[in-house]
Amino acid sequence: MRLRVEFTTEPFDLDEAPAHAVVAREVIQSATLDAVDVGPFGNTVEGGADVVLTAVDALLRKSLEAGATRVSLQVNVIGERAGQDPAAAGALPDGGGR
Repeated sequence: MRLRVEFTTEPFDLDEAPAHAVVAREVIQSATLDAVDVGPFGNTVEGGADVVLTAVDALLRKSLEAGATRVSLQVNVIGERAGQDPAAAGALPDGGGR
């Protein structure tokens, strides 16, 4: 399964990147992710589920330790599990569609 995560850390500082934002950027850039887009008001990463979830765990722990008071995350599944029938990818567990 592939995931896309969008995240921000707060509080914001428009004059200088706060320590928690620098730490978050370092964590994400050091992970072996497939795609990383770091910006001043939001960040996006993509990769395999295990790698992304490990990076998110480190991101949360280290940015909170560095002074973040809020971390906002949005996680999206962007790819199928290996071997999964593409027709079943959008089905709910009870067999219903979205």
